[in-house]
Amino acid sequence: MAEFLQHLVNALVLGGTYALLGIGLTLIFGIMRIVNFTHGELFAFGAYFVYLFAMLLGFNFFIAFAIAVVGGCLLGAAIEFILLRPLRGADIETTMLVTIGAWIIMQNTELLVWGGVAKAITTPFPETPLVIGAISVSPLRVFVLVIALVLIGGTYALIHRTKLGMGMRATFQDSETAELMGLNIRGIYTATFSIGSGLAAAAGALLGPVFLAAPTMGDLASLKAFAIVILGGLGNITGATIGGFLLAIIEELGAGYISSGYRDAMGFLIIIAVLLVKPTGLFARAERIG
Repeated sequence: MAEFLQHLVNALVLGGTYALLGIGLTLIFGIMRIVNFTHGELFAFGAYFVYLFAMLLGFNFFIAFAIAVVGGCLLGAAIEFILLRPLRGADIETTMLVTIGAWIIMQNTELLVWGGVAKAITTPFPETPLVIGAISVSPLRVFVLVIALVLIGGTYALIHRTKLGMGMRATFQDSETAELMGLNIRGIYTATFSIGSGLAAAAGALLGPVFLAAPTMGDLASLKAFAIVILGGLGNITGATIGGFLLAIIEELGAGYISSGYRDAMGFLIIIAVLLVKPTGLFARAERIG
């Protein structure tokens, strides 16, 4: 039982960041109908932002984290404004190819700037773990889980409690009608892509110090984000949140009780099994973002 609880705690920490990835991607796809292949690179950029400001420029770690999130939002807004806005109305294949090209450029930029060697990010948190009964968890991982939950809650509040969120939900339901009613659809799209990108960067900024910052770290993160969105149902924030935690639990228990070598494969196998039974995902909900 103690071992199971330890695995569960580890999964919750990882699941919070997976949920951020999934929510960001499902917002972009649900509202803009864009398959965003740059999502994983925005995750990697978040880790590198923290490394740049905390390790190289000497900023306080928490300030560096905030800069990484804001930087991710700004980078996402730039991608939407420069690359995707001119393609509004284009078919999904065209926009998909554009984001694939942007993904390749971003990853090679990381390799050019940072090299192929992974970077370690130190934090102000003590190395001594917090021990609660038979469970131990590092203070850094507690920070990761708390901040992930705060960001998830903040996203829910934004979607359901603000005028911007109302506009995003209206655009999700019927963008043409929303535009006829006076909504600034271009602004909604830019804000959506910016928020989704910021959440991906936040996930990278949280996991970078836990593991390492590497130029290829976004590849697997991108695959997992797509898996989470498909598992939870396209356009469903609640489904993406649950899907993120569910994927992390499956991975952690599979690594703990079967083999760590199958950690990543376990999650995808479960997703394939789910989609064979329910192709729309576990929590598909077509009527609204939420």
